[in-house]
Amino acid sequence: MRIISKKILREFWKKHSDSQQQLKAWYQETSNVEWKNTKDIKKEYPSASFLADNRVVFNIKGNKYRLIVKINYDYLMVWIRFIGTHAEYDKVDATKI
Repeated sequence: MRIISKKILREFWKKHSDSQQQLKAWYQETSNVEWKNTKDIKKEYPSASFLADNRVVFNIKGNKYRLIVKINYDYLMVWIRFIGTHAEYDKVDATKI
């Protein structure tokens, strides 16, 4: 998958250093797969949540942080839409971000 953009993750882990290892692992793993549908994601990330409009929520660092991405399965693209603490996640509309 092609991920847009790693810069968002880097900026986040500079502020929340305890997330760095897991975000780097997520980025590396996602860069090396070709997800065709939600079932492919569930195999690797059983706790992932699926929302409308091909949005997926990943739990990072034991659900301390939340990562929302939007996926285009046909073009193998992943857009990072949000990364934040669980409290910050609760304040956004994950279906529209």
